[in-house]
Formats: sequence, C-alpha cells, structure tokens
Amino acid sequence: MSQSTQLANETKSSAHEGNSDVAGNEFLAFTLGNEEYGIDILKVQEIRGYEAVTRIANAPEFLKGVINLRGIIVPVVDMRIKFNLGSPTYDQFTVVIILNIEGRIVGMVVDSVSDVTTLLPSQVRPAPEMGTTFSTDFLIGLGTLEDRMLILVDIDKLMSSPEMGLVDQLA
Repeated sequence: MSQSTQLANETKSSAHEGNSDVAGNEFLAFTLGNEEYGIDILKVQEIRGYEAVTRIANAPEFLKGVINLRGIIVPVVDMRIKFNLGSPTYDQFTVVIILNIEGRIVGMVVDSVSDVTTLLPSQVRPAPEMGTTFSTDFLIGLGTLEDRMLILVDIDKLMSSPEMGLVDQLA
C-alpha cells in the first residue's frame, strides 16, 4: 500500500510539474497479464491499493462494483476481465487506478503499476490491426522503449464507449 501511495504522489507531482522543454507525453505504465499498457498520466487522479467493492446486481461481469471514494460513488472496472485475460487474481500488487474521464470518476483494476514514462512522438508507432478482443479503436499506438513496448490505450474513448456504458450511466 505504501508503494502505491508513493507512486501516486510521484505521479501527481510529475503530472503537475510540466516541463515545457520536453516535447513528449507522459504515460502511466501498468500491467495486465504479461503485457504492459500505458495511459495518459493527465487522466489519472490517484492510485489506490485494491479493496473489496460493492457488487451491483445485473452489472456486466467486468464491472466489479462500486467503491465509496471520499463520498463519491465510483464504478470499478476490472480490465483483466474486460480484455478476457483469464481469471483475475488480487494480491498486494493489484491496484485501482482512479481516472477522471470527461469529469466523471472511474476506477480501473490492473495487476500492477510500474512507472511514469515520457514518450517522444518518434517513440509512438501506429497500432497494427489485431484480431484480438481489444479493439484498435481504443489504441493510441505502441510506445517503443529500449527493451519494452507499451500498448498505449486511449482511456477516454475506452471508458466512454457504448459497450462500457460508464459515462452514460453516470451522467
């Protein structure tokens, strides 16, 4: 838990410092299964350790339920279930990334978070068409680093898509 809190504090400070000399975007890197993903750091409100959620009757399986975040009821999506990546396991590394999507607060459960990475435009490649359950409509591209590749997710598009129904449900 302290690691998550520390990373959240580093995330907030790096998101707000804003170095105008660096022509790149910052992404929060997280893992789901064996893959590493990245989302725009400016969409991240905070990172929390995983805690039990309150289930909602008749909700889609990927919608784990809701949590009470300082008086705000926040829907929580398990991304491993959403992307059909096998049965989720919840351990000390599992975190909930709290996102601010178009003024709505949404939680997203991931296996772990690793770091905040700055990618220059030259390090982002277009996403190839893939025959997976993950539509390339929700991808920004692939971020290439020395020995890593980040699947860059357009989290706004994904969370506000009709199949997720989260932004419409909350509106």
